[in-house]
Amino acid sequence: MAVAAAGFAAPAATAAPQGITVEKVTVNGGKAVVLGTTAAKTFKVSVTAATDSAITESSIDLYGPDANSATSQGNESCTFANGKSTCTATFTIDPDTDFYDNSAAGGWYVNALLSSDTDSVYAEKTGAFKVQRESKLTVNASPEPIKKGKTLTVTGALTRANWETHKFSGYTKQSVTLEYKKKGASAYSAVKTVKSDTKGNLKTTVKATADGSYRWSFAGNSTTPAVKAAGDAVDVR
Repeated sequence: MAVAAAGFAAPAATAAPQGITVEKVTVNGGKAVVLGTTAAKTFKVSVTAATDSAITESSIDLYGPDANSATSQGNESCTFANGKSTCTATFTIDPDTDFYDNSAAGGWYVNALLSSDTDSVYAEKTGAFKVQRESKLTVNASPEPIKKGKTLTVTGALTRANWETHKFSGYTKQSVTLEYKKKGASAYSAVKTVKSDTKGNLKTTVKATADGSYRWSFAGNSTTPAVKAAGDAVDVR
């Protein structure tokens, strides 16, 4: 079993001839559910539908890649006002006990069975979201202090949660950007992009020009969220 999420507003309503139309699905408040190696995470999924009468019963389930799935904790609740019903379910995912490999990472979807006193609809793939493996990024610039014009070596490591070992492991062959912010500046700018090695390690060199901070930045992808290292300040003399 596995899960994650990002909020989803259906691009087109899921129509039902019985008079129930799903209009919006939100997972985890619109944020991705990013899971580490051991900590459980609880989040809510809400389904809003236009209805002729109040929804009296709902069943919301989550489905992902490689036959992964998640069911709610029960006690789903629905509210009705101004011709719309919103049903909410609570999910808890524990990567330490629910995940046995990394296949759960990636795109997921929401299925919802909604019933009123007179109508019923099964809305399949009515919302989309992601499960992601928590990522970490470190940086170290040396030597410090350094003379202006000398070569500065910047290293680091990109890692992400491994749900098989329940540890963080190197994320290999990924493009990671080195960024620099001059002392007193308000923003970082890109310097160069390198790829992580077979252990997730990063290494490059630059010429020291002025006091400032260096950091690595990873853009993320469908299985792994974006992450930036904390800046490492360098004293240039």
